[in-house]
Amino acid sequence: MAETKKSDRSKGGQSGKSHAAERAHSSRRWVKEVKTDSTHPRPGLFKEDAGTIARELASKKVSPKGPGSGMRMLTYYINRAGKGLSASRRKELEHAKELLRKKVHDARRNRE
Repeated sequence: MAETKKSDRSKGGQSGKSHAAERAHSSRRWVKEVKTDSTHPRPGLFKEDAGTIARELASKKVSPKGPGSGMRMLTYYINRAGKGLSASRRKELEHAKELLRKKVHDARRNRE
């Protein structure tokens, strides 16, 4: 009978991390590779108040494909910021999302 060493059984090599832990760490980096050409917010827009953010992201100048594109950009920004957002900033951005959601709903209703 051959004796199996612990290092032979682990596929993670010498790192000691589980495969799931290694995969989770590397998957957090996918967002760096995302490029967008459908929405063009001005620098500093996401530091404004909720009304300004929603109004500008719904505009054709910033989101030529419509307010839905602005909504995706705002969601992307919130997800990208992650734990780095303060509670008050997150609340303001979530409020902007709600205002923008209403604009998306109105835009869809007007198309019908």
